[in-house]
Amino acid sequence: MSEERQSDSVAQGAVDSDSALAALEAARKEAEENWNKFVRTAAEFDNFRKRSARDVDNARKYGGERLAQAILPVRDSLAAGLAASAEADPDAVIVKGQEATLRLLDDALGAVGVTEIDPKGEPFDPSKHEALSTRAAPGAAPGTVLEVIQKGYQLHDRLLRAAKVIVARGEDG
Repeated sequence: MSEERQSDSVAQGAVDSDSALAALEAARKEAEENWNKFVRTAAEFDNFRKRSARDVDNARKYGGERLAQAILPVRDSLAAGLAASAEADPDAVIVKGQEATLRLLDDALGAVGVTEIDPKGEPFDPSKHEALSTRAAPGAAPGTVLEVIQKGYQLHDRLLRAAKVIVARGEDG
């Protein structure tokens, strides 16, 4: 082989080697980018799965919220009717039926996580109570709930209806 041909062959080998290294480096960068995309996608999917599970749990836990809110006035009305009937004739059969119905309704509400807020004697909490008025009350600490006008309710930890209360005011108020 002539010297000129040999140098062309060596030069061609160097060019082939450089292009192979460049192609290898480009493939390595592409592989790294694809790996990073995969890791991000896997993390996004995991977050989506966790968020979906949380949404399903919340739907199970709070799904009956609107129904419970619609039933609370019925419960109030039944309790008021029971109080009036019991005042007139506490031993009447209708009173016993109303008591049983109210117990069943309270049990059904309790079974889905609805609990009563009856804060008499507790400190006023604006996140759970609605103050209708204040009144002087010797012997009671200022800010204490003196009377509950309408009981409040919550579904698990979510407020359905604030308790309507009268609160003790300080000596100077």
